[in-house]
Amino acid sequence: MKKLIALLFVTLISSFVLPGTGLAAEPQAGRDFAPINPPLPAIKGKIEVIEFFSYGCPHCGDFNPLVSQWAAKLPKDVSFRRVPVSFNRPEWTRLARLYFALESTGDLAKLDAAVFDAIHKERVNLFKADDAVISWAASKGVDRKKFGDALASFSMQSKVQRADQDATAARISSVPALVVDGKFLLNNEATANYEELLKLTDSVIAKARRERTGK
Repeated sequence: MKKLIALLFVTLISSFVLPGTGLAAEPQAGRDFAPINPPLPAIKGKIEVIEFFSYGCPHCGDFNPLVSQWAAKLPKDVSFRRVPVSFNRPEWTRLARLYFALESTGDLAKLDAAVFDAIHKERVNLFKADDAVISWAASKGVDRKKFGDALASFSMQSKVQRADQDATAARISSVPALVVDGKFLLNNEATANYEELLKLTDSVIAKARRERTGK
């Protein structure tokens, strides 16, 4: 009888174990994620993971190498996209424009991590003036005129505005924040560290896949 009770206890406990502990658990609304309703637009045939972030956020800097390594190994039915947000802060707006300008000139992959390092390790002030941002990019080998034109373009402003609209629609209140399939805003506090957060993300991706296929 004691053995039976012990077995039932282990089974009960296992059903509540979160991702990252080595045992599978179905992600739960309110505990592991917040439903987004209405959902963000979805990609046909793909489960999209969005990371909302800012270069001005030191936690995003810590998370960046981990999420980049994770994103490089995603299965074919999953895509990953990063969205810089400003929370209506002028300094963060400039950094969001910096992200989109680097993306536009094709220099993002080369300098993405360098932006975090410049701000949080080297204490380069990229917050206050476009000239400082342009000079920093040029010092890293980016074409000054091409980058300056991109940074000042209307399309960069439009992209920043759209990014902030998506963040508002997803009820993003802090960064880094992950959204899966436009419907699930992951709860960072449900995990002990970023490694566990990414494991939880894998579980929510699996949930989104089951919902799409009906299996």
